[in-house]
Amino acid sequence: MTSMPSASVRYDKRYSDTWKDYGKYMRYPKITTQSGRYYLTDRIREEVNFYLTQQNTGETPPAVQKQVPDDLPLIRLPGPDSWDIPGCDLQAAIANRQSHRSFTPASLSCDELAFLLWATQGVRKKLHETAVLRTVPSAGCRHPFETYLAVQRVEGLSPGIYRYLPLDHAVVCLKKVDKLAEQLTAASHGQRFCGQSAVTFLWTVIPSRTEWRYAEASYKVIALDAGHVCQNLYLGCEAVGAGTCAIAAYSQPLADALVEVDGEDEFVIYIAPVGKVKK
Repeated sequence: MTSMPSASVRYDKRYSDTWKDYGKYMRYPKITTQSGRYYLTDRIREEVNFYLTQQNTGETPPAVQKQVPDDLPLIRLPGPDSWDIPGCDLQAAIANRQSHRSFTPASLSCDELAFLLWATQGVRKKLHETAVLRTVPSAGCRHPFETYLAVQRVEGLSPGIYRYLPLDHAVVCLKKVDKLAEQLTAASHGQRFCGQSAVTFLWTVIPSRTEWRYAEASYKVIALDAGHVCQNLYLGCEAVGAGTCAIAAYSQPLADALVEVDGEDEFVIYIAPVGKVKK
């Protein structure tokens, strides 16, 4: 964010003026406390001219799922009708939810990984080409996230970087990675438990999916949507004897490079290592 005005926004001078006084505590300051808090309020919605959004000017919405290269085979995952996942009391799962930073050497089963992926981004119903109902809420049904997996110990999957395809309930292996544990630790600013996970979820965001409908009012709801996704991961972990710890402190360049996204139109927004835990 280097300037506030845009074609679809009519800004109140009180807020645009804050951009003249960059924050003194930032190495490369581009935002102030006041302007940052502005985006956490819903004042921005009153400033957006929704008649000029991409949706209302007739532009084609971004795809709900990134395309997969033709040479990458899909690895189908077990679904709710076939996986072996024990029932879990919701009240107990909520009460026991906590962040875990220590994992056992045990592997996750393919069923368990499939369940966690379904719990966080699974498709309930495809309404049409631009709207898909999932297991988590998303502002305007835009679902701006892609799920990447740094797999280290999952039965049936070789270590490497994968991407989940919710429309297919499948994963694709994008690449093998040397010293994956070390790269995960480095990408998470030295948080070693990230490198000790059985699998690490790296969610990227494609902002244009939400911007198509909400323009500059997108950024608050994207952040809220990320929270919905990760909370379901926490609760899902309770059902399979696993644990996680959400990470928002990471090296943006290293995390983006690990999953090979450009850092502009798609970038990592949240990380969550998952592993089996002692009970």
